[in-house]
Amino acid sequence: MSEHKATDKEKEALEKYLLQFLNLKKHFPLLPGIKNEESIAGLMGITVDELQNLRSVFAENAKESALELLKEEDVLEWVDQLPFDKDDTIVAFGDSSTDDLQGWFEIFKHVLDITIEGADFRFINAGLSYNTTSEALRRMNRDVLSHEPDWVIVNLGTFDTIRPSYFKNRTLIPLSESWENLSTIEDAIATVTENPPIWITPTPIIPGLLDEMELFDFDINDQDLASVREVITGKKGYIVDPLGHRMGNPPEAWYFLSDGINPSLSGHTNTVKELLKSLATAKVRE
Repeated sequence: MSEHKATDKEKEALEKYLLQFLNLKKHFPLLPGIKNEESIAGLMGITVDELQNLRSVFAENAKESALELLKEEDVLEWVDQLPFDKDDTIVAFGDSSTDDLQGWFEIFKHVLDITIEGADFRFINAGLSYNTTSEALRRMNRDVLSHEPDWVIVNLGTFDTIRPSYFKNRTLIPLSESWENLSTIEDAIATVTENPPIWITPTPIIPGLLDEMELFDFDINDQDLASVREVITGKKGYIVDPLGHRMGNPPEAWYFLSDGINPSLSGHTNTVKELLKSLATAKVRE
């Protein structure tokens, strides 16, 4: 059997888009060999060194973004007002933007570790690419509650609003079901911690970029996303960016990757900035 090696074009796609969301250990935790880096690299058609080098690029990008953020006086002031204890367990529960190897949660982790003296946080990234609220709810016990977190940051809802190309008359998850799923997530969080949930709303998308993406065969409408944001803003806890304007209003393309859905590094940095601002200055919704 011949060994497949990725072409230069395939390697470019891995580096610029695919690899940061291909966290296969999360998707298939029980698959034999899933912890074998050589197997993972071979599946992608690259060497272990190439895989590790690509991952290190994303990790370094996240750290550099955190350092750039910390040059801003407002950000330093907000960090001083965060509600966390130094040994808290913080879980991020979300979809692709959370699962991203250079995503907002990775940047946020660096911000806390760099600035808080004696920090001994336990960070759990429970993001899984392209999850709907229904899919996330199904795995919540294993990926969130079992860790007994002190804080849970929820960033879900974007992929509930998918309208399949073969049937555009409905969203993948009806709004009523999204409401029930998010309410159940809210209730479940309350069983493991007295701290309020932290909700990050879905951002808008760039329709033109989404239309050009060959991997996707669906539409996402901003009106549907706005309805999900409205549901989230009615929840208890911290509400981050209730209007979904952190990528600009209207949203600006350089804050997104080539798919027009997932944030670029600059877009993730904007999310972290809004998160810090909300935790430091916003009133907790009762």
